[in-house]
Amino acid sequence: MTAAGASSERLLVVEGLGAGYGGMPALRDVSLEVRRAEIVALVGSNGAGKTTLLRALSRVIPCTGAINFNEYDLVPMAPDEVFGTGLVHVPEGRQLFDRMTVEDNLLMGAYRRTDQAAIVTDLDRMYSLFPRLGERRTQLAGSMSGGEQQMCAMARGLMARPDLLMIDEMSLGLAPVVVEQLMDVLQAIRNEGVTVLLVEQDVHLALSAADRGYVMDTGSIVRSGSAKDLIDDPAVREAYLGLA
Repeated sequence: MTAAGASSERLLVVEGLGAGYGGMPALRDVSLEVRRAEIVALVGSNGAGKTTLLRALSRVIPCTGAINFNEYDLVPMAPDEVFGTGLVHVPEGRQLFDRMTVEDNLLMGAYRRTDQAAIVTDLDRMYSLFPRLGERRTQLAGSMSGGEQQMCAMARGLMARPDLLMIDEMSLGLAPVVVEQLMDVLQAIRNEGVTVLLVEQDVHLALSAADRGYVMDTGSIVRSGSAKDLIDDPAVREAYLGLA
């Protein structure tokens, strides 16, 4: 499923990452890599450590180990500095500004940018990718449906022009038709050169969209490989897909 523009260049390299909460370890010796212009799925059951890993990568929580992104050492950085490197995190639960309009939420994604003409162009691009947002641009974000809010959260992240977009539980609680639309958007932005790290409990959904994948369990990476190989892996099929 690798896109024509996909590269073997390593964009994100994580080595020996550890993190936790209140002195309790949640991640143990996690190592992974994401190459430029690919979709990588990070899958596993609830509580496996997937969200904690994204929080560590975006420097929301302390960690040990090494995080190299686009030749930046992220470990000593604050979250705002990480955002400035081109690594953008779309968190679980969307975390929109509920009492701001859709358009104002999108503009918040571009708050570090000064290229005003390009921002306007990118707004139009978001409304093309997500037509529902164009219809709702003056509506308060908190009054929209869950699917529309997820579209808004993803579009806000894209307004930052990320090199890597990390998306946490994109499909959670959404109708299948909405999830299908969002998956189409992932393929479209990947084809435009945006790299995606997709965290999902829906293992089949994530792997069906990805080039490669990592399986997490109790804070560690337990399997990795091409998405096809993971879907065909008997242990993955039995543990996560309900198939023998």
